[in-house]
Amino acid sequence: MKLGVDHFFEQGIKTYYGKRAGLVTNMTGVNRELVPTIDLFHQHNHIQLKALYGPEHGIRGDVKEGEQIESSVDVQTGIPVYSLYGETKKPSKKMLAEIDVLFFDLQDIGSRYYTYIYTMAYVMEACAEQGIPFVVFDRPNPIGGEAVEGNLLKKECSSFVGLYPLPNRHGLTIGELALIFKHEYGIACDLTVVPMVGWRREMYFDQTGLCWVPPSPNSTGIDMSILYAGTCLVEGTNLSEGRGTTRPFEYIGAPFIDGHKLAKVVNKKQIPGLIARPISFVPTYQKHVDQHCEGVQLHITDRKNLHSLRAGLTLLEVIAEIYPKEFEFNSPVQGDNSFIDLLAGDRRVKEFILNQSTEVFLEACEQELEGFKAQMKPYLLYS
Repeated sequence: MKLGVDHFFEQGIKTYYGKRAGLVTNMTGVNRELVPTIDLFHQHNHIQLKALYGPEHGIRGDVKEGEQIESSVDVQTGIPVYSLYGETKKPSKKMLAEIDVLFFDLQDIGSRYYTYIYTMAYVMEACAEQGIPFVVFDRPNPIGGEAVEGNLLKKECSSFVGLYPLPNRHGLTIGELALIFKHEYGIACDLTVVPMVGWRREMYFDQTGLCWVPPSPNSTGIDMSILYAGTCLVEGTNLSEGRGTTRPFEYIGAPFIDGHKLAKVVNKKQIPGLIARPISFVPTYQKHVDQHCEGVQLHITDRKNLHSLRAGLTLLEVIAEIYPKEFEFNSPVQGDNSFIDLLAGDRRVKEFILNQSTEVFLEACEQELEGFKAQMKPYLLYS
């Protein structure tokens, strides 16, 4: 198969000869041979790469989650790097002053919470305001384009971990999302999506023949990416989601948990496609740093039948039931919204977890998903 960036440099770049280009990218912006998209532009004789724009984690992916990033100069190319995760998340008129066209090449991981897709949305808004064409190099959804899970985010829970009414697991490529942002959510920029060749909706990333480049320090692989649609909700609690370990979002635990007891109860729930194994770990940073934690590692046994959000909600429900005095949701971070409200996209999810009724919530999601699938159908680029 061919990535959008490969397709572009083979067939599409002549359209932009003589143009001054900007590029939104990071370490995931590489072609099939792992040559950085930055280098492909910088070394090209007929196009001028004038500016780079970096999302969360920075242009080279060496910044931790949530840390603000200052604009700088790229040490490899000497090209200005404008941070889109610092003083502003949307490029200013000044940041775009030296370019004629803006290209976008970032690897998403397939869940609503991941900030790169909202960096794209803000860049699209800026391009619309400044009359600058915007070109997206499409990449695989690493967890496939068939499974769609969860609820549609409610407006009152809108944030940079969920701007639009997307489900937790959206089943779309970055290019398809760009089309939806334009045509359904009103970002009227001059948009071109350079499609992949040979990608099919049933394909997970490890079926593409491509090398996995972690999109962020804790995006370790395909199993993590699959589970993330559910276990990211753990970030909104006092549990460790495994940051500071070798298996973030696969390890879940806390100092007050008995791992063997938790694994036994979770496995009794018989979550399709999943087995919980008791573990001990000591996070090297983030929650419970340098403290002995017990919990579970979630092992995927059947990715096709695993409902990631169900797995994450069931785990939280079980922990809330076993440890009602110790388990907590984190304090509000945005108005009346706690972080789990922003992640879940619905303030009621806390109550569903505490009342042991997340299955009721998941059943209600199914109707929303039918409408979402019908809405996105015109924008699907692959079968």
